[in-house]
Amino acid sequence: MHPQDKTFRQSLEDPEKFWSTHAENIHWHKKPQTALKKFTKTLKDGTKHPHWSWFPGGSISTTYNCVDRHVLNGNGNNLAICWDSPVTGNKDQYTYSQLLREVETLAGVLREEGVRKGDVVLIYMPMIPAAIFAMLAIARLGAIHAVVFGGFSPSSLAQRMEASRPKAVMTASCGIEGNKGPMGYKKLLEEAIEKSSFKPQKTLIWQRDELRWDPVLKEDGQRNWQRLVKSARNRGLKADAVPVDSSDGLYIIYTSGTTGLPKGVVREAGGHAVGLNFSMKYIFGVHGPGDVMFTASDIGWVVGHSYIVYAPLLVGATTVLFEGKPVGTPDASTFWRIVEEYKVTTMFTAPTALRAIRREDADNDYFEQIYGIRGGLRSLRALFLAGERSEPSIVEMYQKLLSKHCAKGAVVVDNWWSSESGSPISGIALSASAGLDFKSATRDQPLRIKPGSAGKAMPGFDVRVVDDEGKEVKRGAMGNIVMATPLAPTAFTTLWEDEDRFYRGYLKRFQGKWMDTGDAGMIDEEGYISIMARSDDIINVAAHRFSTGAIEQAITSHPDIAEAAVVGIPDALKGHLPFAFITLSTHHHPHPAVPDDVLSKEVQTLVRQQIGAIAALGGIIQGKGMIPRTRSGKTLRRVLRELIENATHGEFEKQVQVPTTIEDAEVVEVARAKIREYFEVRGKDLHKATEVRAKL
Repeated sequence: MHPQDKTFRQSLEDPEKFWSTHAENIHWHKKPQTALKKFTKTLKDGTKHPHWSWFPGGSISTTYNCVDRHVLNGNGNNLAICWDSPVTGNKDQYTYSQLLREVETLAGVLREEGVRKGDVVLIYMPMIPAAIFAMLAIARLGAIHAVVFGGFSPSSLAQRMEASRPKAVMTASCGIEGNKGPMGYKKLLEEAIEKSSFKPQKTLIWQRDELRWDPVLKEDGQRNWQRLVKSARNRGLKADAVPVDSSDGLYIIYTSGTTGLPKGVVREAGGHAVGLNFSMKYIFGVHGPGDVMFTASDIGWVVGHSYIVYAPLLVGATTVLFEGKPVGTPDASTFWRIVEEYKVTTMFTAPTALRAIRREDADNDYFEQIYGIRGGLRSLRALFLAGERSEPSIVEMYQKLLSKHCAKGAVVVDNWWSSESGSPISGIALSASAGLDFKSATRDQPLRIKPGSAGKAMPGFDVRVVDDEGKEVKRGAMGNIVMATPLAPTAFTTLWEDEDRFYRGYLKRFQGKWMDTGDAGMIDEEGYISIMARSDDIINVAAHRFSTGAIEQAITSHPDIAEAAVVGIPDALKGHLPFAFITLSTHHHPHPAVPDDVLSKEVQTLVRQQIGAIAALGGIIQGKGMIPRTRSGKTLRRVLRELIENATHGEFEKQVQVPTTIEDAEVVEVARAKIREYFEVRGKDLHKATEVRAKL
């Protein structure tokens, strides 16, 4: 057996022994009594469901594990954070000793401002070092942080305030949105506080040079962050790490769901530290000092929490904090510059970012002709992808580039996870033997990469595929992706102050037997998992179920197509037909919404060959900047589906429900215009065909 398969089996057969062993690799203020405790929870209506808790009886400080212990172990001069902000032209670096000084002073400030163990502090920040200081300082006091993506609308921010009831808010005077310039947070935050029925007592404001927040109104609880820290430093004010129970919350992260009120996922302190520390070495091959991790995400998302902040710092590695975009800051080379400049060993980004780079640099000139030729990418051992399904064409293209220009054996690894899981549910482990002997493990020969698959299940995640009745389907058959409980230690065990919603949203569908992920896909004979779509993105065509992901995979295998989004369009005969929105991989995108006959036929042929004739597309729209996505990179197919369904009834201007998590609302109007153009062209074609038939 490959070490990854052996490790996975051990984690399920004896989770107590497995996770007790890995719990020894972090510092406990009080060691846990056991690794896993199973019990039954009873809801208000009397419903009972199985539950669990990791490392009960243990006491831990995440900040101590991320910062103090490395300084105490003599690694204080090692680099902890490299900040790179192409949108402002600024850069900065912090060693672990410098990070400790910043965090213990800021924690002292927060304590003076009234923050105590168990309190919630909301963070509304751009991608600057102060945001990391804030997360670690809050955790240092045993308080709980709730990070909200900087720039979110006042309504969304107010929702999260009412849900979490924060004692204080930590924010900045502005954020920088790509090349658009500074966005002031003052109006956004003050409007959110006005809308919220819960009013935070204090607001700490980090003043940025690009746009100031003046005046600071002390009577409204507003404080100048830098002045408070300067005063504390002059007085020698510091705060020691406050340990919390293993089952206490470290943070709340609100899911970027496309419908309904956001759900507050709670991360337990003990399981989070053990699981993330394990994942860095086991999955990502990041062993500690000397390794540099560049996670191109945002601290407002779970990926940023886990792999910008906590996981790299837990193992004593260097993390790159990046304030910018994959394109436009200044161009499609910015990621590769980061890799070269900071000698990045492991990179983590979303397929959406790579698609954007491919659109701007279709021939990969930056990667090959500039950085590749001069050997600037030789440090890179792995490129990890998550956040949206990675089509095989992206994986294969970057695998060729890595094999040619990066470290020997460099690989592209697709992995699948969620806000709820806290770390990858599936993937390919780069140091699989770490699961068997954590201290002496080396980087192994990983399992074979299968483009289109998100790898195999990670330790502690017992992944299954079931039908709508909860019965397991045969290998290779598509169904609902579920997991048996308990989940791995990094995963959530409840929602913030809403156990009923936790049960209804995740356990009720399958009567508590399975945890519902909301994803659809399959597991092949070797155990490789393929996530094909969200469950509600399955298209029924004449009683046949097709995943949008499988059809998009077929479409993007065409060399001239950079990205695709597939939704269902109503059809009188078959119920629905797949309908595709495509973006071509060319700098000069053609204007017509309807592709030419040659491209249309080639795409239809690919779909028929790879999926089947019954999955033939009911239409194709081509265009640039028309596929809406959330800020975390997820495609908003539901918005496109609503637009198309409205258009079939001639309701082109009818409003659709657009979630506040959308990256750019203008994209919806671009899509609307393209859909109108498509139907107008098709209407004229139909009219001409009718005239020809009449003449004949």
